[in-house]
Amino acid sequence: MKKVGIIGYGWLGARIAASLSNTYKIYTTTTTVEKAEELNAKGVHAMVVNFPDYQLSEPYPKWEALENLDVLIITIPISEKSCCVSSLYNRIRNLSSFIGEFKGQMFLMSSTGVYPDTEKEFTEIDVPVEKISGERMVRNKYPQVNILRLGGLMGDNRLLKNYNVSNLNFAVNHIHYKDIAGIILKMIENGTEKCLYNVTAPFHPAKFQVINAQKNIENGEEPEEVKGKKILSSKLVSELEYVFQYPDPRKFHEI
Repeated sequence: MKKVGIIGYGWLGARIAASLSNTYKIYTTTTTVEKAEELNAKGVHAMVVNFPDYQLSEPYPKWEALENLDVLIITIPISEKSCCVSSLYNRIRNLSSFIGEFKGQMFLMSSTGVYPDTEKEFTEIDVPVEKISGERMVRNKYPQVNILRLGGLMGDNRLLKNYNVSNLNFAVNHIHYKDIAGIILKMIENGTEKCLYNVTAPFHPAKFQVINAQKNIENGEEPEEVKGKKILSSKLVSELEYVFQYPDPRKFHEI
């Protein structure tokens, strides 16, 4: 059985782990002792670790579990929006000390927030890795890394109707967590490396259409114009031949 490490057992990390646990042995990190104890009791190998955005007096010790891991999935924030560039450098430096010279298959969870708020359709070539500090730093250190630019994370308790939403005529760029896990699973099976993919559901309805569907409001009207940017996942569909479980955000609330 292959062993998968997940750095960051938050909302997404927990759901990726649950989706892979039937096929792979899971090792993970969390930020609290209580959560680590809870996970270890459930058979998930967990340890407590944080990755501060300041320079440590001594480098992080290498994660001992890495010696046995086949796959590493990084879900902690690695972006300029989470901290300034100098702080980001320190965070990635601390992360790199923890990972060491890992040579296995690797995944970095990035965000479609790297694309500007321009009303157009974006593909990966519009904003290459070299222009995004966090992605570039990680790829320079780990050239094999797969970078997944995730849309708005949805599914379970995350539904658009639960948020204070503006610009209701603007398109959504959402992704169901089950499709994130499905894409990672397929890439693991394929042994995929060095890829950059946008990960968004293929359909981009207006926000009000998604909210109406989630509130069971009967409104079949199409908007006169769906505004805003649309982040396309056509590259991963073509290269991976991936079929989305949840292609339409208007149906994310359906089980």
